Amino acid sequence: MINIILCGGSGTRLWPISRTLMPKQFVKLFDNKSLFQLTLKRNLLVCNKQLIISNQEQYFLALDQINELNLDQSAIRYFLEPAPRNTAPAIALACFGLDKDEIVLVTPSDHLIKKEKEYKEAINIALDLANKDFLVTFGIKPTFAEVGFGYIESANKYDVKAFYEKPDFATAQRYVDAGNFYWNSGMFMFKAGVFLEELKKYSPDIYESTKIAFDNANKDIIIRIGYDDMIAIPENSIDYAVMEKSNKVKVVPADIGWSDLGSFDSLYDELPKDDNQNTISQNHISINSKNNLIYTEKRKVATIDIEDLVVVDTGDALLLSKKGSTQKVKQVVQKLKDENSDLHNVHLTGYRPWGNYTVLENTPGYKIKTIVVNPGKRLSLQKHFHRNEHWVVVSGSATVTVGNETRLVRPNESTYIKMGETHRLANDGKIPVVLIEVQVGEYTGEDDIIRIEDDFKRD
Repeated sequence: MINIILCGGSGTRLWPISRTLMPKQFVKLFDNKSLFQLTLKRNLLVCNKQLIISNQEQYFLALDQINELNLDQSAIRYFLEPAPRNTAPAIALACFGLDKDEIVLVTPSDHLIKKEKEYKEAINIALDLANKDFLVTFGIKPTFAEVGFGYIESANKYDVKAFYEKPDFATAQRYVDAGNFYWNSGMFMFKAGVFLEELKKYSPDIYESTKIAFDNANKDIIIRIGYDDMIAIPENSIDYAVMEKSNKVKVVPADIGWSDLGSFDSLYDELPKDDNQNTISQNHISINSKNNLIYTEKRKVATIDIEDLVVVDTGDALLLSKKGSTQKVKQVVQKLKDENSDLHNVHLTGYRPWGNYTVLENTPGYKIKTIVVNPGKRLSLQKHFHRNEHWVVVSGSATVTVGNETRLVRPNESTYIKMGETHRLANDGKIPVVLIEVQVGEYTGEDDIIRIEDDFKRD
């Protein structure tokens, strides 16, 4: 059985913790482990192969976090989407590369499951149904009237009567009271060939366009889809495209300690708390404060006489919200997009396949960063049209190419790159290179970069 792990989400409802280039599935929220890492470890116990579907940026995050787990990567493959087209095309592209009788377990990468014994039991039930050519979904027994989830109505045992979209509160309460409605978990199991047959039957446009995209793809351990082929695929979810139409669908009720962590309210429920029901943080000073979610990365946060609030401080953004209102965070993200702010996209620290950078100062006319380049890695050969750059090495030895000249820059030495000059930074040593970069120019955005040559095949 192969586990298809969907990594495409951006987790905007957990902004400012989660951002496009570091979405919630890769943020280490639980015992220094990310939801992606927990998903991978959990499903390694039931699947002998993994296929990770992501975009290019998330691929490098996934690769780094898999390396941290010291896993055998020989059974792990990667599928890179150049543009998001929702879950139906993503799953179809993966299934085209499998034997038609291969059983696939489709799981999001950003869900929390705490009851692993019960999870394995649900997997075994689903496996029996999938081997009988059914499309299986997992229904979570609801514990309260949640308006943020879709629902599945069960006719009897594993039979599905209907799917329902996110309801209003009164309808959700009626579903919970009825006893035969389940939250739609977004997890599935089926034979690859059976899914493709049903997709061809009910959504032939998606089937045909994904088949063309797969046939044209660059296939290796990393499968890369062409941008034009990807954009030609109609965008749709697996629920709309197949599950709500097929007569082969079964639902396995699952009480597995599941949460999609789709809001700060749900995150609060899962984090450890002190005696006053505040989430535990060594950077939080509480004076008569109760029932608060406090998240701070570096700065001390002191609260006095407050209750039932969400306080999230990430250095470059501060979120304050009443508990119960955190679904509206999506509206904040939309406003940031409308303002052309990059705050929805990247943190002060950004992760790249060669290492990371942290913005220390960002002011009109100049930007200051620390840059860390891992051993054996190098940045792309590149140039900029709107800024000059000064590099001062703090530790390690940097191999710097500017124009046709390459030289070694040691600690406390510097180099200067003029606007428009071709340049590259490499670490040929055994320890990380750490340097300070000062950018000076009218525009210092991250998109002012022309890559001429890149080890990581980025555009």
